[in-house]
Amino acid sequence: MTSYRIGEAAELFAVSADTMRRWVDAGRVPAHRDEHGHRVISGADLAELARSFTAEDDGSGHSSARNRLRGIVTAIVRDTVMAQVDIQAGPFRIVSLMSREAADELDLRVGSLAVAVIKSTTVVVERATALKGRANV
Repeated sequence: MTSYRIGEAAELFAVSADTMRRWVDAGRVPAHRDEHGHRVISGADLAELARSFTAEDDGSGHSSARNRLRGIVTAIVRDTVMAQVDIQAGPFRIVSLMSREAADELDLRVGSLAVAVIKSTTVVVERATALKGRANV
């Protein structure tokens, strides 16, 4: 089974290692010691932690879309008809093209809090490369 050191788990969640340690110490995610004495978290337990974030308040109760990324608007380019809106959601940059009318009605501005709601019939999944200094397990 795949397991992750505290720092690796923190990197996956885009939080500090100290935050991940606090979550472990608070019992939010279980950890155990590996053969070298390092605290590690199983991949299954990290997946459960990730699901708990979605369950807390995903706002999807009235929508069939389940892919929601909350972030901050970092750029907006408007012309007479269309607008390009960039959102930084954790380590992810989301770019949306919408009508200028929609962007204006949402009163989107750089610095605004926004949620990118993604619904797609095609989602390409790739196997990620190893975390720093670690072979794929």
